[in-house]
Amino acid sequence: MDSFATFFHQPWVYWGLVTIYGVTILSVVGVVLSENRNPVKSLAWVTVLLIVPVVGLVLYIFFGRNIKNKRLVTKRARRKTRSPKVPQGKAPHEVLQPETLQVVKLGNTLVGAQCYPGNDAKIFTSGAEKFDALKHDMLEAKRSIHLQYYILEDDKIGREVAEILKQKAREGLDVRVIYDHVGCIGVKNRFFREMRDAGVDVHPFMKVAFRSFATRVNWRNHRKLVIIDDRIGYIGGMNIADRYISGLRPGEVWRDTHMRITGPAVGALQSTFALDWVFMGQPAPVTIPSDEPEITGSASMQMIASGPNSQWSNVAMMMLKAIGSAKKRVYLQTPYFLPTESLLKALEAAALAKVDVRIMMPRRSDSVMLRYSSYSYISECLRAGIKVYLYEPGMLHSKSLLIDDEISTIGSTNFDFRSFEHNFEGNMMVYSRKFGERMAEIFLKDQGECSRVYLAQWKRRPVTQKAVESFMRLFSPIL
Repeated sequence: MDSFATFFHQPWVYWGLVTIYGVTILSVVGVVLSENRNPVKSLAWVTVLLIVPVVGLVLYIFFGRNIKNKRLVTKRARRKTRSPKVPQGKAPHEVLQPETLQVVKLGNTLVGAQCYPGNDAKIFTSGAEKFDALKHDMLEAKRSIHLQYYILEDDKIGREVAEILKQKAREGLDVRVIYDHVGCIGVKNRFFREMRDAGVDVHPFMKVAFRSFATRVNWRNHRKLVIIDDRIGYIGGMNIADRYISGLRPGEVWRDTHMRITGPAVGALQSTFALDWVFMGQPAPVTIPSDEPEITGSASMQMIASGPNSQWSNVAMMMLKAIGSAKKRVYLQTPYFLPTESLLKALEAAALAKVDVRIMMPRRSDSVMLRYSSYSYISECLRAGIKVYLYEPGMLHSKSLLIDDEISTIGSTNFDFRSFEHNFEGNMMVYSRKFGERMAEIFLKDQGECSRVYLAQWKRRPVTQKAVESFMRLFSPIL
């Protein structure tokens, strides 16, 4: 033991280890620079590696690797999971503005997303309302239930949902479940094993084992989808957990947005689920409808899926195009506001052009780091004329965007780097003036429970808070 300690006290050993470590850090910095990423993100990683090299190296191994443009699912599998086409003349639809049609074309170019006319949707703003509807629809299911969530907790609502899934599987329905392994890392295996024993086909997305920890922990499937009998779909920001009903803290609400869809666009939700199912190495579901989907309304919808392997940041590109087309208003709700440089400039440019730009985020977030990082962007937004509102009753977890009168989107995508770059996300674009009116009503109702932030007041916040915000902002591209 003494000889071992003496060996490491030798000067040449010490300096040799320092040199090896220094070369390792510089090599990683070189790799970061050679990837030609967004300069802001590259600078953030270089800063972390140089300021806190030990921690920075570990963080880069786990969270810094890039899989953009890598094909994780074959073209043949994609063809098998493609949603059915709907004859455009068969469904009623609203006449869309040229700017809206440009957004539609972008979605088609990015991911081949068809725009489906003839849909209807109900918006939920409370967890209790959404879960009551979901449980009712699952109990009424006759053929299949395909359910996918980032978080599926073993708590009261989680067990209620699981019992319905098990009941339906015993009845002989095709019941499939995808949960994110990182999102459910604290859920005991028994919870999922009991579902499997009852006949539910349940799998973790990108299971993180010891040997694959560093390669998988950063890429999370953040989507929240349910498809029932290929005719009812759910998409939005709510996971399955009690806090989405009762709130994070006593006396506080959890304000979120989800929607129930009927019509041809449900096929696009099913296609997204099927693609993730195939990604996990499972055979493609055979329940994708081949007949002409049911027409239920007049709203046009387009499903935009995005992931770390996409050539483009699909949802971010759609939002960028939509914001750039705004002439009247931009209403954004997000739990975390850590925009890319291009999206921040798009919002500022819209506000400077006298578009009514409003951003709503929570006063008290479920993440201290993300709260302060989000706060660091408020001053420059206010200087550009953007109206900023802080939601007071509790956690605002809603992920929604309204542009003018007929472009809306609801889904799982936060307005932050992680959602745009690292997560597998899904958002439904809705092109409808009637739907837009409902979105505006909801936003303005929530606004009544917010405090508006004014620049003069915001400048007077404590110096210590400003310092924390500035420090946390350095990490925003990699949070």
